[in-house]
Formats: sequence, C-alpha cells, structure tokens
Amino acid sequence: MPKRHILSVALIGTKFMGRAHSNAWRQAPRFFDLPADIQMAAICGRDRAETRRAAKTLDWERAVYNWKAIVADPTIDIVDICTPNDSHAEIAIAAAHAGKAIVCEKPLARNVTEARRMVDTVRRARVANMVCFNYRRVPAIALAKQMIAAGEIGNRVYHFRARYAQDWIAAENFPMVWRLQSKVAGSGALGDIGAHIIDLARFLVGEIAGVSAVNETFVKRRLTKNRRYAKVDVDDAVSVVGKFKNGAMLNLEATRFAHGRKNQLSFEINGSRGSLTFDLEKMNRLRFYDAKDPAHARGFRDIIVTEPNHPYIKNWWPTGHIIGYEHSFVHTIADFVNALVTRKRIQPDFADGLKTQRVLDLIQRAAH
Repeated sequence: MPKRHILSVALIGTKFMGRAHSNAWRQAPRFFDLPADIQMAAICGRDRAETRRAAKTLDWERAVYNWKAIVADPTIDIVDICTPNDSHAEIAIAAAHAGKAIVCEKPLARNVTEARRMVDTVRRARVANMVCFNYRRVPAIALAKQMIAAGEIGNRVYHFRARYAQDWIAAENFPMVWRLQSKVAGSGALGDIGAHIIDLARFLVGEIAGVSAVNETFVKRRLTKNRRYAKVDVDDAVSVVGKFKNGAMLNLEATRFAHGRKNQLSFEINGSRGSLTFDLEKMNRLRFYDAKDPAHARGFRDIIVTEPNHPYIKNWWPTGHIIGYEHSFVHTIADFVNALVTRKRIQPDFADGLKTQRVLDLIQRAAH
C-alpha cells in the first residue's frame, strides 16, 4: 500500500474561530475520505496559558506564541489564520512568501488595498489559498445553489433579499472590544456579518454592479478595560439596496442591534419561475415555491435537507438526523484539502475575498 501524504497544519488564533477551525481540522478526516492525512501540528496565540490550554483541549501537538515562528517552520504545510482582521494581511503575505498554503477567516482584510496585496502575493507565490466563507457549505445553501443552477426557480433571478441580525452588542453598557474599532476591524456589522451575505449574494446570484447604502452607530462610545470611554468608529447597522450585473435587484441588512436575534442569517431569492428562502435559525430546512405547480397545490414547501443525495449529508447521519453550525467548517476544510491535493480550483479563494471586499468598501463610501 502506498504511503499517504501527510499535511501539517498550524492554526493562528485561539478564540471563537480558532475553536471552530480546530474542530474542523480534527473532524474532517474522520468523516470525509480525504486524499491526505492531517497532522494538527501547532496552535499559536499570544497568551501562553490560554494557548497551552487550547493545544491540550483542541488536540494540537504543541503551543506556539509567535506567528512568525509558524511561518518560518519548514515542516508546516498549511497556515490557518483565525486572528483579528488587522493581522490577516501581514500573516498571509508572510505565509505566502514562505510557500505555505493558506486558509484565512473572513473578511479577507480591512480594506481593498490590503486585500489586493494579499491576492497579488499568493498569485506570485503560487500558493493555494481560501477565505473562510463557511456558509457556502451549509447543505441547504449548497442545495439552493444547485437548484438555481438547474433553473428550478427560472432562467432569471429578479430579487435577492438578505438579512444578518445579531444582538450581542445591543446593550449600551456592553464594553469596548476590537470589533468596534476601525483600526482593527476595518468596519462594524458590515464587515463582520455583512460580508457573509455579500459573499452569498455573489455565490448564489452573481457579481454586484452598484449600491446605495445608509448606516448608523447607535452607541457612540463604549467603556474600555481601563474604565475610560472610547469612541466607537464603526457601523452598528447598515442597509443596502443595489443591482447585480445580471439585472437582479439587491436588498441587504446587517445589524448587531436586533434584540432576540442571536445569529439570524436569512435570505429570499425570487426568480422567473419560483422562489427559495433560507433561515440559519432553521438551517436544515430550505423552502421552495414553484409557480408551475397546479393552482390548487401552490405554496412554499419545506425541503428538509437531511437526505444522502443532498450536499455533504451522506458523510454524516441517517435520513432525518440534523447537523449544525460547526459542520459548515468541517465541509470547508474537507473541500480545501481535496482541492489542494488534487490541484483543483479552491473556492472561495482570496480573489473572491477581494471581490467581496470591493463591495464592502463600495457600501462604506455610499453610506457616508
């Protein structure tokens, strides 16, 4: 039996996304027939005690405390970047120069200038790269993509409406965090959660031609750790109207001030023959309306996306057994490894991240 290729992975970041990605690297080879074995070689963070804990609990072989040591390590094949937005470009560019394949959390960068440098560098270095827009790999959303491509809602899309609503900073006494500072985050709700629905708009419908937008910062300052107030200089919410290059209309909303909405990503797509709707709070369901049904039988029907012929599902549980948020990351990593080893195109790559970043910057300019 020929010896299997081993891919050595290092992850930079120990917080929320670091945990999600760690689980994905651990589970992908257990549930998917990957063309290589995965070595979870190192996890990197600045807090030594926290990073050692993460290495132990998340199954990484060792803890590292400086990302530059990761990039300089010749045994590392893949660098996975799960850090705040202000370090994405620096780490990714250094990793590309070192010949590493790269996975980077979204948004790709703080602005178009950084994103373009990242794209230019990975192209010159000819290294594999992916930006982690994980919602593309929610099975119900992947099924929606297939149905649209097959013409099941018609040969034209008329409308794409999407909303991403959370409430985690809605309390006025919520303290200052890095996501509320433009020097670190680049933008607020727009880049944090709006980037996801912009990517889905591009993925499901096509490229965006132009936008109009308004935004608002509802709480202008927040209390810092040193008990002083600091200015919030990013958007708390943004609303967008626009058009796609194919003529479809676009309506988007991203807010972190929607009490009761913990993580609601929803969209509706209307085509010339039917419609599709999705809500992440009910992520195993896709709703479909077919205007060619007999008049007496028309209405939205629920597709419960748990069948083995639905995207990704055959790798999981028997029919009717649902999956969750974390599985979208497992699917992302499995697809990345498959494409990396077989030398197929990886999507979404940094070029996709740049296209989304251009729309983010366009919206920011339109809202001012």
